[in-house]
Amino acid sequence: MTKRIFILIITFAAMTFLSGCHVGRYVFWNTADTKDQERFPAYTIENAPPTFNFIESEELVPSIPNGLDEKEKYEGFDQFLEDSHTLGFMVIRNDSILYERYFNGAKRSSRLTGFSVAKTFVSALTGIAIEEGYIKSVDDPITDYLSGFKHDGFDQVTIKNLLNMRSGIKFSESYYNPFGHAAKFYYGKDLQKYVYKLKVHKTPGTEYYYNSANTLILAMIIEKVTGKKFTEYFSEKIWQPLGMEHSATWNVDSDEHGMVKAFCCLNANAVDFAKFGRLYLNHGNWNGTQVIPREWVDYSMGIHNDSHDLEGYPYTYYWRVLDNGCVFAKGILGQYIFLDPAKDIIILRFGTKRGKIHWSALIEEISTQY
Repeated sequence: MTKRIFILIITFAAMTFLSGCHVGRYVFWNTADTKDQERFPAYTIENAPPTFNFIESEELVPSIPNGLDEKEKYEGFDQFLEDSHTLGFMVIRNDSILYERYFNGAKRSSRLTGFSVAKTFVSALTGIAIEEGYIKSVDDPITDYLSGFKHDGFDQVTIKNLLNMRSGIKFSESYYNPFGHAAKFYYGKDLQKYVYKLKVHKTPGTEYYYNSANTLILAMIIEKVTGKKFTEYFSEKIWQPLGMEHSATWNVDSDEHGMVKAFCCLNANAVDFAKFGRLYLNHGNWNGTQVIPREWVDYSMGIHNDSHDLEGYPYTYYWRVLDNGCVFAKGILGQYIFLDPAKDIIILRFGTKRGKIHWSALIEEISTQY
């Protein structure tokens, strides 16, 4: 009987997978991992010359922060990173690379998945769209731009609500429930259809709740107002102006619908992610060209409300903001772009797992060593 039940379960999973059901794909692939960039269709975002290069400098290897090697089992910081499922780690100060390592099969040219780090790129593109007049204001209700919602209340949700995760939209962000919103949005094949079926269940602007649908709605608005595919506008306004070393990819829901998974799924090499960090350190200016409005960047790097993420960090426009002026973007498996404006420092970490390490605190500690 046990064998028969097992066969029935496998058969059901295979049928749902083949039929395009997101539950079937969840059963087969389980929760998100760094190989997903190869499983889902994607748009390629081409880089363009001239390539910007950071300065290769004398190496300064960080030490392992106190409390993380009490049994002295690591020979040094490199071994600590390799054993903690890290793929890439970089420290850059004043445009000079002070530390750069790759582990567990990754190398400098490897495309690394940023997961929710991608949200900060969507935020930047929103600021550009406002500057260019496609969007009037962050205070506009989203129904000024999208009209397909099936339920009431969306006329009270503003673009700023989406950016600060205070939309009041009902959404299950659980990554371990195959029937929840997060799994459906991650594995589903028609994201716009899912968005228009969502409901508002709390007064917008009153409460922080992390919700990946917020970012997807922003991407839908950007496509609508610009008349371009999100990735086309992104390539034109951010990827190519920054002189990226490699092309990137951004996964989409399906070949049929081609809606970018804006809440995750930007895949690029580490040094190109670092260039986006450099752009924010320089107030949105790239070697004399204002790529993102300075006011947008400066506001993003400040604390303006009582929004706090699950680790207690203040949250503004998809960035975590520290009291000391540092900010960071974060992905689910321990992906980080950490910025220390006072020291002109960029720290990146990409990995296959978070493990039990508090990476946010660890990276902040590393920044104090420079």
